[in-house]
Amino acid sequence: MRKDFLVNDQVYHICTKSIAGYKIFNNDEEYVRMIDLIRYYQIKNDLSLSAFMRSRLVGQFGFDNALFTISKDREKLVHIIAYCIMPTHIHLVLKQLKENGVSKYVADILNGYTRYFNTKHCRKGPLWEGRFKNVLVESDEQLLHLTRYQHLNPVTAGLVKEPEDWSFSSYDEYLGKDVISFCDFNSLMDIQPKQYQKFVSSRINDQKDLAIIKKHLFV
Repeated sequence: MRKDFLVNDQVYHICTKSIAGYKIFNNDEEYVRMIDLIRYYQIKNDLSLSAFMRSRLVGQFGFDNALFTISKDREKLVHIIAYCIMPTHIHLVLKQLKENGVSKYVADILNGYTRYFNTKHCRKGPLWEGRFKNVLVESDEQLLHLTRYQHLNPVTAGLVKEPEDWSFSSYDEYLGKDVISFCDFNSLMDIQPKQYQKFVSSRINDQKDLAIIKKHLFV
């Protein structure tokens, strides 16, 4: 059990890292698997993960299937507000809806990915650091800046030049592009795609400079 108690209807920044900086996302298939897990486990449902995966792959339901579109808030453990998957870690912004919802949700997606990764790579043992880190988001302004920080992570890490070039975050949703949409941010923030894009892009260089400073300060 976690010692810190997460409260319903509060928003949290969640970060969890692989053991010893081990690269756990190596190709598109592995990133997409994590996105599937992020989508699947937010909802308490009767459809098994394997059935969901089969239905998605064959297009029986598609990404806008009834499993997700007809679900009520009471059926969800969390609202997903933003996410970014990096080679060695993941960032999530979550609003807890059920008691212990964030802890259960994060445990489910991490355990699900560990089983998948270990089977695929013929390995055994844990994949993640023991506890995920969480920070309470206390204001709308903090939330807005937090989403920008997350969406700029791939640029800061030198993986891409522009945040929209990274396919494994919620950034394209925030820009209103025609992509799989499952993040619920409009109820918390007034996101205007063009303005948000300028808001994010305006801090690309600043965030890179900050990353360099941190690298030298925290060895």
